[in-house]
Amino acid sequence: MSDAPDRQASGRSAEAKALQHLQRQGLRLLAQNWSCRRGELDLVMLDGDTVVFVEVRYRRYDAWGGALESVDARKRAKLVSAAEHFLQKESRWSRHPCRFDVIAIRADSNLPTDLNWVRNAFDT
Repeated sequence: MSDAPDRQASGRSAEAKALQHLQRQGLRLLAQNWSCRRGELDLVMLDGDTVVFVEVRYRRYDAWGGALESVDARKRAKLVSAAEHFLQKESRWSRHPCRFDVIAIRADSNLPTDLNWVRNAFDT
């Protein structure tokens, strides 16, 4: 028996928690679960005049790699490609500065410290 429905519910819950947190910080939602053939963008937010592509990562077990570590080079490339497609389709945002953030959420977390928001996560 597959636990995919449980994972999907956990993912939706994590995204809702991330969205609430970002909105409390003053960001405005532009799109949620925006998808194209290149991939999916969990949250697309506006922070001032900056378009923010937010990848929400939820991990139940750190032993298999933490949520932040799961955004590897391959995943980053897919997100960048999907974001480029978003900006082509939603051209009103194409001249705005952009950044990529990651929100990592630990399992069964209700504490604010269990939500780790990394701004400009792809900058090295």
